[in-house]
Amino acid sequence: MEIEASSVLETTKQDASALGSCMQRKFVPAPIWTEAMLAALQTGVKGGKWHSLIDKVSRPETLGLGWIQVERNAGAAGVDRMSVERFAQGRDCYLAELAQALRDGSYRPQPVRRVYIPKGKGRRPLGIPAVKDRVVQAALKLVIEPIFEHEFEPRSYGFRQGLGCKDALREVDQYLKAGHCWVVDADLQSYFDTIPHASLLAKVGNRIADGGVLELVQRFLKQDIMEDMKRWTPMSGSPQGAVISPLLANIYLHELDVEMREAGLVMVRYADDAVVLCRSREEAESALARMRAWVSANGLTLHPDKTHVGDCRVKDQGFEFLGYRFEAGQRWVRKKSLMSLRDKIRIKTKRNEGNSIDCVIAALNPTLKGWYGYFKHAHRFTFSAIDGFVRRRLRAMNRPGFGGGSNL
Repeated sequence: MEIEASSVLETTKQDASALGSCMQRKFVPAPIWTEAMLAALQTGVKGGKWHSLIDKVSRPETLGLGWIQVERNAGAAGVDRMSVERFAQGRDCYLAELAQALRDGSYRPQPVRRVYIPKGKGRRPLGIPAVKDRVVQAALKLVIEPIFEHEFEPRSYGFRQGLGCKDALREVDQYLKAGHCWVVDADLQSYFDTIPHASLLAKVGNRIADGGVLELVQRFLKQDIMEDMKRWTPMSGSPQGAVISPLLANIYLHELDVEMREAGLVMVRYADDAVVLCRSREEAESALARMRAWVSANGLTLHPDKTHVGDCRVKDQGFEFLGYRFEAGQRWVRKKSLMSLRDKIRIKTKRNEGNSIDCVIAALNPTLKGWYGYFKHAHRFTFSAIDGFVRRRLRAMNRPGFGGGSNL
């Protein structure tokens, strides 16, 4: 039977626009979850595991919502070179094909295109799935996320609807002010690249019994990676850049969140960036030992040079979290964040670009406004230093010989 995907798209756009507010309340739009399923989130399901979910992933309504999210996020093309714009032109046909392939079991994701983006002094690998696969991942996420979201710990902030960096930082501030100044600064080494597949599938399987969904998750984990002319199958990890990866990353670390809470410890986590806020050195060292044991038992590794215990009231014993450095009773911007901003300013203030000063300032303002907005709680010295740096760059551009523009 032929699917009228165009009509589905029209009826699901309103659901997509309401998705954010719904997910903040841990609900999903009605075309995906029935009232009975929503009620089961509160009361629980028989045996604690969910069945019959794959048919909901393949529904035109779900794929339609998935496509709208992918279109909204845009992004680069995958290995098939199909752009979001090109998919949009044939969306009805493509969505119908995906629905049919999911129903008859013939769906196979294409390899992930690996690219690299700058990270500090090095590079971070990023996996770019094909647009079609991003649509299926988004649909899968819409179906299974509420099951896990309902159980996630309140101090887990990364990649969750309605939560963000500022919420995590606010929580850290709250406990520091309450005297939790001995801090475990934990760094999971290459976390996204080293998540053991078998253990991750087992954790997903603790709540989902649908074989079709579990097989789909496994196929996404085992997607071949293509880099230049090389192609290989990953033995571990979930590629950063995949739609489903953030959810899987939170699922894997959820048991650590629970263990730390049940031990009476305050751990604030944003994806793989976590701090444990304690009242004494002894408590902090015990927390680190507990974390090491869990991490080791679950096939992960704490970075030996970036994981430490310190009293953040003391100089040189602070910790870094989400771009900030907490030290000696102050909030500072960490050096990497400062250097990153300076690099962006340098790029926008090159003398050989030929733009007027007014154009340069107009290009700089959004960058500075966003940066200042995020780091507004940092020590004020930071802002005067950046202000001075910007003024020096602009004065250099305005010297004789620079191509046009107004005076400052």
